[in-house]
Amino acid sequence: MADGKPFFGAKAYKDSKVCNMMTVSELHRRYHDSTGIAFSSMYPGCIADTPLFREKRPWFRKAFPWFMKYVTGGYVGMEEAGERLAQVVDDPECTKSDVYWSWNGGAQQVGRWSPDGKPRGAGGSGGEIFENAQSDAVRDRETASKMWDLSAKAVGLTEKGKPKAAESS
Repeated sequence: MADGKPFFGAKAYKDSKVCNMMTVSELHRRYHDSTGIAFSSMYPGCIADTPLFREKRPWFRKAFPWFMKYVTGGYVGMEEAGERLAQVVDDPECTKSDVYWSWNGGAQQVGRWSPDGKPRGAGGSGGEIFENAQSDAVRDRETASKMWDLSAKAVGLTEKGKPKAAESS
């Protein structure tokens, strides 16, 4: 675990997300100015019906997506999550680097059934993209730099193998 404590699945997942975001921020810090590449992270919403919870009890795997859809409103389907990823990659609005993109969908609303028989007002689906605030853990430059160095060492990345700045034309 990132904090040195014994392994716990849910904490490992959260730690991995923080480390991914730290990596993106380090890529921005180290390479954005010299390459012009925009490095960003995103939160597509809670995709509660994927195999992520395969090790949980069957009742939880059934109840959690329902709970996210109709109680917290944080649910987003896999197709919409993919569309959100494509938006971050292709939308001219998303060219800024070192940004954590999110959407202001219907989260924190209680779902209601509409006359067409479909839930409305629930789910993190829909909404507009916006720049979300990165957590203090992600913005911790000392820890991010240490995580970068340890990761580079773990995969055998040397100075010779590191990306070079873009050549001037």
